[in-house]
Amino acid sequence: MSTTDPLAALTQGEEPTVEACLRILRRAFTAVAEDAGARVEARAIVGHVLGLDLTGLTSRGTEPVEADALTRIVALAHRRLHGEPIQRVIGAADFFGLSFALSPATLVPRPDTEVLVETVLSRLAAVERPIVADLGVGSGAILVALLHERPEARGVATDVSEKALTTARGNAERHGVADRALFVRASHASALAPGAFDAIVSNPPYIAADVIATLDAEVRLHDPRTALDGGPDGLDAYREIARDARHACRPGGLLALEIGWDQGEAIVDLLRRTGWTEIALAPDLAGRDRVVTARAPRSWQGDDGTAK
Repeated sequence: MSTTDPLAALTQGEEPTVEACLRILRRAFTAVAEDAGARVEARAIVGHVLGLDLTGLTSRGTEPVEADALTRIVALAHRRLHGEPIQRVIGAADFFGLSFALSPATLVPRPDTEVLVETVLSRLAAVERPIVADLGVGSGAILVALLHERPEARGVATDVSEKALTTARGNAERHGVADRALFVRASHASALAPGAFDAIVSNPPYIAADVIATLDAEVRLHDPRTALDGGPDGLDAYREIARDARHACRPGGLLALEIGWDQGEAIVDLLRRTGWTEIALAPDLAGRDRVVTARAPRSWQGDDGTAK
């Protein structure tokens, strides 16, 4: 970025209008985003500070921006110019048509994870009043989206982070589903009631520990490491879930997991070896493996060969 402040025009001379703020931010953000993205991000920051949607930004474009609001816009814009993701800057992200508040303890929900939600909704279409568990709930995006789409469904969310649970609970309240959700501090499926769930879903940590240092700075520097680090081979959480989720699923219950694009074969093998059935992979928007689904059998075979 140039040593010249690209936002200097906002603080020189008379109070800029809403449209001038948008124009200056859009021009500045081309340093960190493509032109279309820069336009969207400029609207996101100005709209966030002023409390305006796209229609409001357009209809009030000629109005001046007061000094306090301008100070906030400039501060947020500088954070974006220094590489902080726009969702972190404004403290919210869109997912499955809903807006989710973020915190330092949660990942930014990403479009590929919508494939997981769509897959679960499809698999549960014939199940009346389903009960769902979301393991490692983070911001709550997956569970809240599911409960929002299925008004008669109920859910349990687990996470080891109390701060993440607080964020998820707030998002559930924001979207009117909190009365159908329970939030529990626990590691994945360890605290779930036996045989209680029609579906268990998760987007667990799946990045191999030594790969994290190579990730894009927006992820590496701003997403919580505990939500990224999947251990030496990226599969630690899947081993725990494959083992512990078995007791919590109803016979024939669904397990649906987001996975890394190159982990499909390994996770299919893991689930097969731990007794899951009807294992299948679903692709993301780019055609790469992104979701694995499996079903709980009618009974589990223990290590001694007896049914569990």
